[in-house]
Amino acid sequence: MTEEVQQWLKGNALPLRDLHAEASKPDHGDLEPLRKTLNDVRVLGMGEATHGTAEFFRLKHRLLRFLVEEMGCTALALEASASAARAVDDYVLHGTGDAAGALAGLGFWTWRTREMLDVVEWMREHNRTVPGERAVRFVGIDPQRCGASLTALDAALRTLAPERADLTGSLTGGLLGTLADAKPGSLTVQGRQILAEARELVRFLEEGGAELAVRAGTEAVDDALAHARRIVAAADVASRPLRGDGDGDGDGEEPGALAVRDRYMAQEVISLEERSPGRVAVWAHNGHVTAGCYAGDVPAMGRHLRSHYGERYYALGLLFGEGAFRARPGNSATRTPRKHSIGSAGPRSVEGRLASVTPEDHIVDLRGGRARPAVAEWLEDRQFVRSFGASVPRVTYRFHLTPTVLAREYDGLGYVARSTPSTPLR
Repeated sequence: MTEEVQQWLKGNALPLRDLHAEASKPDHGDLEPLRKTLNDVRVLGMGEATHGTAEFFRLKHRLLRFLVEEMGCTALALEASASAARAVDDYVLHGTGDAAGALAGLGFWTWRTREMLDVVEWMREHNRTVPGERAVRFVGIDPQRCGASLTALDAALRTLAPERADLTGSLTGGLLGTLADAKPGSLTVQGRQILAEARELVRFLEEGGAELAVRAGTEAVDDALAHARRIVAAADVASRPLRGDGDGDGDGEEPGALAVRDRYMAQEVISLEERSPGRVAVWAHNGHVTAGCYAGDVPAMGRHLRSHYGERYYALGLLFGEGAFRARPGNSATRTPRKHSIGSAGPRSVEGRLASVTPEDHIVDLRGGRARPAVAEWLEDRQFVRSFGASVPRVTYRFHLTPTVLAREYDGLGYVARSTPSTPLR
């Protein structure tokens, strides 16, 4: 990293005064420069290098408040069950139910935290004080864990078409019920049969819509169709092998479950944006918000969003220096998440280079470096960052680095000097 690049990074670092979003209306002064950066952005992808860093939650909470209170954002799209998130949305819009219970219903330990509860409670308080058109929605975009849609569709069919109810019981052999908590690539044996049954439900509701609406109304049919389509997405992702022969970008090959999951998430974001009066904030892992690929060759959600929105999509990756984060040990989905300590990523990592120039918490807009040849060259170089998912391997996670080309993957970076574990809700 040349001296010119160092000086550019230092001169363009946006210092973060505090990562906490105050209970009362905060002073957004330190974030004010982002107004110009994001002025033409319709969708902001807010990433995270780990799912278990409290500071990432807090920073994204601050960014969300700034976007809502200062830039007209009206939706938060989360890497969480599209079916189960409706309960959280009902809470933030109408105060229905219990916030902690709704978060637990998402089915992911990553979101069942004190920090996410603070976000949801703030959204509810905000929505209580603004006109309906300025209310902020909470929307899940992940096709996984469609149990809530199975339950809702079954209840709807008891009125619309009783002969087709009992989706997960003896009448259907219980196959659709296996989708409730299915993970990508987990139902490759019977998955195609399950997918066919799910698609048949969609066909039945689409073709019989007018007749069914006489029984329960158009809104009930439309709602049932939305749930049926989420069940199809869940079945599609669960029935494929994790990696396929292609990436789904028109090459004629079959993409795997990972690629299809990100494609569905992007479609959910686009659909949400099209019906939202304001901007949309997307909350997901760095691997999903990147405008490139993750896990080697999996086209990320952000790649699809970049293709659709161009420069109106902004990919913000969040990195950290050292400290600790929460994750499951090993590859077991049943292990309890715990604290994992980690030191500096080293001077040759992107994190190390950011810290060497500006050690404090900050954000830097990488788009601004494109016009500087030395900076543009640095951004096009192959570099390395940390990236941890919901689980990490024992011991070796400390040495793991992921290759990246910043110019192709991110529009901006947020750097947090010290990571502490997120706080689980009991």
